[in-house]
Amino acid sequence: MNLQTVKNRFGIIGNAPALNRALDVAVQVAPTDITVLITGESGTGKENMPKIIHHYSSRKHHEYIAVNCGAIPEGTIDSELFGHEKGAFTGATDSRKGYFEVADGGTIFLDEVAELPLPTQVRLLRVLETGEFIRVGSSKVKKTNVRIIAATNENVQSAIEKGKFREDLFYRLSTVPIYLPPLRERKDDIHLLFRKFSADFGEKYRMPSVKLMDDAVEKLTSYNWPGNIRQLKNVAEQISVIESERNVDALILSSYLPNVSGGKNLPMVIDQSKKDENFSERDLLYKVLFDLKHDVTEMKRVIVDLINNNELSNNEKSAIITRLHNTNDDLSINSEEPVINQYKIEHQTSTDSFQGTFQESVEIEESLSLEEREKELIQKALKKHNGRRKNAAKELGISERTLYRKIKEYEILK
Repeated sequence: MNLQTVKNRFGIIGNAPALNRALDVAVQVAPTDITVLITGESGTGKENMPKIIHHYSSRKHHEYIAVNCGAIPEGTIDSELFGHEKGAFTGATDSRKGYFEVADGGTIFLDEVAELPLPTQVRLLRVLETGEFIRVGSSKVKKTNVRIIAATNENVQSAIEKGKFREDLFYRLSTVPIYLPPLRERKDDIHLLFRKFSADFGEKYRMPSVKLMDDAVEKLTSYNWPGNIRQLKNVAEQISVIESERNVDALILSSYLPNVSGGKNLPMVIDQSKKDENFSERDLLYKVLFDLKHDVTEMKRVIVDLINNNELSNNEKSAIITRLHNTNDDLSINSEEPVINQYKIEHQTSTDSFQGTFQESVEIEESLSLEEREKELIQKALKKHNGRRKNAAKELGISERTLYRKIKEYEILK
């Protein structure tokens, strides 16, 4: 089958070899019932692949259901996928069919499949192996004939090592893997996509489409596009709506590209061990505590330096000494002795000029609130990612559901 026909039908722009390979595999595997796992970064267009596979399969006249596994609360995911019986849980006033029952004979696309809870993964594995499932609150086994296509932007192997994803389920899902490349690996496609988006938005908003000048094209293709096609489309829409000048140069374009100035858009070396850490809500609190401890330590050092360099007045020194007298530490302070001897400061240095150990017991009382720091971190992450909760949650190292709960708890406005 001609790949250009597939691209035209599903609105896919580009000729990158990796993209063509993904499309070719999708078309080849479509007539079979083989399970497919689609991988790639967020915003690369993974949702198009299952539509192509379903359309060119023998199931195209049956149901096609797309399920975002990361958007369904853990407590209701089993009910959504497999259905439930009346009275199975509070609020279950009627029996309900799940997606696997509704899509019998068709295709189910499980997006963000790595977000599934482990108990649900066990149920899904049974469907893959036997085609059987049980509704929540029932003991009757039901059969279904569905083709499962899954997608994720997570490192599944890392999730397996951490016990978050079942290895046997991974092998069942990835009978045929399809990888979608990020936009930075499709440099020649970036301008083509921008022209398509600007033409679409020009027609939508009834205005001439935006055209990029040569320097703007160079800027466009050299940008890293961390948000991939989704980000590129957003930028094209913003420029189309906001700019009155239809010929856009590099200076105008730069104002719509985050971190494009000052060399901040250079490739960045990432510590893989830190990237793959399994952060939890508890880990986030630990991070806040460590930051607070570091801040307090730095403040202590500043105060001691000011005292030792005689940069504080006698009244200020007296206030600090009085505070030390009021602490619970068993300190013997003589105001006539040198100030450095009035503190137990523990410090070591390897320089040739000075080696010694001294202890510090400067106590600084602050009103430290973990909730305020946590709220501040969440607000910064949301601002950095323009309110996109999924990206903010990934930045913070917590799940999207946890972030949503925290936003409601702290009443954070988007």
